[in-house]
Amino acid sequence: MNMNNAVTLGTALITGASSGIGAIYADRLARRGYDLVLVARHEARLNEVATRVREQTGREVKTVVADLLNAADLHRVEALIRNDAGLTMLVNNAGVGSAAPLLQADVDAMEAMIDLNVTALTRLTYAIAPAFVARGAGTIINISSGVAIAPEFLNGVYGATKAYVLALSQSLKHELGDKGVRIQAVLPGATRTEFWDVAGAPVDNFPAEMVMSVEDLVDAALAGLDQGEFATVPSLPTVDGWNAFEAARGALVPQLSLSKPGARYNVN
Repeated sequence: MNMNNAVTLGTALITGASSGIGAIYADRLARRGYDLVLVARHEARLNEVATRVREQTGREVKTVVADLLNAADLHRVEALIRNDAGLTMLVNNAGVGSAAPLLQADVDAMEAMIDLNVTALTRLTYAIAPAFVARGAGTIINISSGVAIAPEFLNGVYGATKAYVLALSQSLKHELGDKGVRIQAVLPGATRTEFWDVAGAPVDNFPAEMVMSVEDLVDAALAGLDQGEFATVPSLPTVDGWNAFEAARGALVPQLSLSKPGARYNVN
């Protein structure tokens, strides 16, 4: 057993923690010295993760069985977050995807995707942010996706939800960055999890060189957090690509709202 109770970094709450990215975050954060609150729908799998992490790290691990698409469950998790003064990190990982073309996708499924990827994430962020601001400390990690900036790659509503996560994270960084609150957006590419089976596009359909292991993904994301990155794209070889993207975006900003139309429109 890797007993690291001498190091205490507070408690991290992780959503979607019963498998995939969330389960590896649970392992890695516990090894770093966090106690955990793990939230997921599947009780048996959630308990398996919690038991394994407890046994291997000696950390305190609590579980909360909740379906964030259920309003009562979501509000219960919000209340738990607001009332837990020991929370120092929120990992907004719970999400669902789709690979179906926009017009072939069931609109009710698309609405449920928005409810989970956007609404639940937003409500949980609102539940924790005031406490972090009041304390002048805390970390919010939002799992976005590479399709946030390449929405044509998969289902468009999925890409739009992840673009929302990135935009919200940028706004949070802008508003809370000088108040001691760390914001990180993680933009994974294709990652070897069951996400793809649920999305309707088995991950083995992708070229092997496009698919990252979930362990490498989370380790890279946490390295990005350590390095002070706001946006972490784990497969990006250097930070130059992101910096160029941000520079291009920044150059547009002063021109987004002016009193006159652009000259190319010939509006007198």
